[in-house]
Amino acid sequence: MRHLSIAFFLFSAFLFAQDRELIPFSKTEFTYIDKAGNERDIDMTGKDFIFVSVREEDSDGRFYAVDKDGTVWLSAGISSGEEIGYTPSGVWSVKYKKRFYTSKKYPEADGSNNMDYSVFFTNWGHALHKGSIDHTSHGCIHVEEQNIRRLFAWARPGMPVLVSRHRYIQFARPDLKRIYSTEKKYGRKRRR
Repeated sequence: MRHLSIAFFLFSAFLFAQDRELIPFSKTEFTYIDKAGNERDIDMTGKDFIFVSVREEDSDGRFYAVDKDGTVWLSAGISSGEEIGYTPSGVWSVKYKKRFYTSKKYPEADGSNNMDYSVFFTNWGHALHKGSIDHTSHGCIHVEEQNIRRLFAWARPGMPVLVSRHRYIQFARPDLKRIYSTEKKYGRKRRR
């Protein structure tokens, strides 16, 4: 079944001339198809990484922070580039981080910082950063402030960033149910 899926996606990539394809097969196993159509399996077991399912049809429109034991410990909605060319699929890594940053290509008219908590992952300037998830971006991945602050603190240079146009929620759902749907009630026992 896996090889049939790969063959289908190879054919689709060839037919529609997409640049790259990243297909999740489990929480930590992926197949990457590069621009030339070469494929390789990627195993992220034992590694911290960020997975982004861009905001398009047949995708989740979420980021997932996965720690080295394979647990999705943080996830939230995102906004990404409007078309396939704007937010590149692929296997990247955190280049550097900037707490305060203003886009050189798309600056705000008032000169304010418009890319706070930037986690840069391509040489072309693509980053996960604070932004509205209600509007598409120019290619970066917008994350609401309360979530990007936590992701920014956890991410480190060299950490893998995987960007895909496929769903990942089916692998993350058990972890997300556990961390987001159970309210923890802590209390002290009274001494008698």
